[in-house]
Amino acid sequence: MFDTIPARELADAIDEGDPGTIVDTRPEDSYEAWHVPGAENVPFGPTETLDDDQAAEIAELADDGPIVTICGKGATSTTLAAELDANGRDHVEVVKGGMRDWNALYEQATVETADDEVEIVQFQRRGKGCLSYLVGVPDAGEAVVVDPTRHLDQYVVAAAERDYEITHVFDTHVHADHVSGGRALADRLDVPYHLGERAAERDVAFEFDALSDGETVELGDVEFTALAAPGHTSEMMVYRVGDAMLTGDALFLDSVGRTELEFGEDAAETGAEMEYDTLHDTLTDQPNGVTVLPGHVTVTSDGRFENGSPGRPVADALGDVTERLDLLGLDREAFVERMVEDVPEKPANYETVIAINTGHEEYDSRREATQLETGANNCAA
Repeated sequence: MFDTIPARELADAIDEGDPGTIVDTRPEDSYEAWHVPGAENVPFGPTETLDDDQAAEIAELADDGPIVTICGKGATSTTLAAELDANGRDHVEVVKGGMRDWNALYEQATVETADDEVEIVQFQRRGKGCLSYLVGVPDAGEAVVVDPTRHLDQYVVAAAERDYEITHVFDTHVHADHVSGGRALADRLDVPYHLGERAAERDVAFEFDALSDGETVELGDVEFTALAAPGHTSEMMVYRVGDAMLTGDALFLDSVGRTELEFGEDAAETGAEMEYDTLHDTLTDQPNGVTVLPGHVTVTSDGRFENGSPGRPVADALGDVTERLDLLGLDREAFVERMVEDVPEKPANYETVIAINTGHEEYDSRREATQLETGANNCAA
């Protein structure tokens, strides 16, 4: 009889280097776009039975070793597991919930800072690469949450485990690749929800506490400072606390934020010019030793972190980031040209996601939200 395992168990096995042979039963295009590390693609439909060619292919991949099957939601992978079991294969497991549950899997990493007054916990959404933060001040017993996703319990639990009261919730910008949990978390806790003041110009359909450039929020004796950083979006903000800077989608460890999702391709030049100014007048004007904590980590199509490893902080010194990025060495004209002409594929369902995050649409169910967010993020240039 085959067994069922949670996505967490598969992730742990991958991290330990011994997951067995992972067989992804989704269609080839879905697999190529996004799959777990090390998975092999053997398309298998919901009404199929295991034929000789498929059995031979899986036997060649797995030899006599264990097999883990995975699909979109756990349906076709369960059917394949049953077929393999019926054909005498031992050690067959199915990932419960498939890629849907993989999409909701998180790691936590504590960020080391030189400032003992501040504790920063980074939440890593493993399948999409979204990064969010709990920033706490132990002496004050207060914390804020930055860029929370819609999976809210983890932030509340992490704060409670550290005896923090969450007093504010921030989004760096109106996200295009995932449904924000910012407003829902603030409502749940009855605390202020913050966006940059220029979010009002984006026809946001709900009330929020606007932050202007240089405005601070106090956490005990620690200042949490908002800095305007337009480019990826017009209302983009980054947040400086202690020796760390939470850069959202303005600056990643390996790239910068794309600039046409809000402005459109016809006006992408406007966003690119804003971003050039942000990068050179605001972000790289900070001390080189400041720790950059981005809003995303690049996740490759085969499920790997481009920079770092799941469970370890995705962070680097500003000086090292700026030295590594050739984009920052371009003059204004060349930078704008690069941003406008080299446009990557847009995030899936980004227009609907933006409409949800500006309050103009709602999703009806967890299943619908999962479908909207399918795949790794694609917000980098």
